[in-house]
Amino acid sequence: MREVGTGRQDGRADDQPRALVVHPGYLRFAEGSVLIEAGHTKVVCAATVEERVPPFLKGKGTGWVTAEYALLPRATSERTPREAALGRVGGRTHEIQRLIGRSLRAVVDLAALGERTITLDCDVVQADGGTRTTAINGAFIALCLAVAHLREKGSLRGWPIVDWLGAMSVGVVAGRPLLDLCYEEDSHADVDMNVVMTGDGRFVELQGTAEREPFSRADLDRLLALAKAGIEKVYEVQREVLAAYAVPTFGRRPQPASGRPGG
Repeated sequence: MREVGTGRQDGRADDQPRALVVHPGYLRFAEGSVLIEAGHTKVVCAATVEERVPPFLKGKGTGWVTAEYALLPRATSERTPREAALGRVGGRTHEIQRLIGRSLRAVVDLAALGERTITLDCDVVQADGGTRTTAINGAFIALCLAVAHLREKGSLRGWPIVDWLGAMSVGVVAGRPLLDLCYEEDSHADVDMNVVMTGDGRFVELQGTAEREPFSRADLDRLLALAKAGIEKVYEVQREVLAAYAVPTFGRRPQPASGRPGG
């Protein structure tokens, strides 16, 4: 991987993420919610708590965390039709909401959650690249706020969230490894990768694709190091936002979740 040129269209350094701004408690009725902004990408994440579980978990003493994702019609430069109007959820949407759900469950002790479901609705109100990673970063905060709400009202004694969770995009554009790609960079990337990590440095998901020439193991290692540094900055923002809430120190790792596929 070779370095070519300096600077980016928004003035960031190659290893500099976009400014991450979080507005907690953004929605009045959700048990946990945020508006999260990564540069020009904006996502509303809302957590809903229901005192029931999917049929395959009924009576097993364990909970469930899942997610739904949507791109609002004018989140992009041209109107995108609502998928409800098309009569089906598109493949990309299905893939992203499953990714968000899997990522969140990786840091939740579902047994400690009890027989309840927390659904994270992630709605992109403005898209400029990195919508899925921004949704994960915001959904994690909304999840923590929902669990804090349960504890505050006495419905939950323990703390089922066991580690931090962060996500970041990386890629190679014109031979340069870049962190946190905006849309313009992503649309011209030779390599595009999304990385989801836990606070202890383990990977939840690696989605990497060469658009033209294949990339090497050395390229992969470099991109992962770049992503890890960016995700550490996500944790810093998450810690700052959640410091005002009764969020305990994360500790015990969760037990393996059900092998049932789904969001």
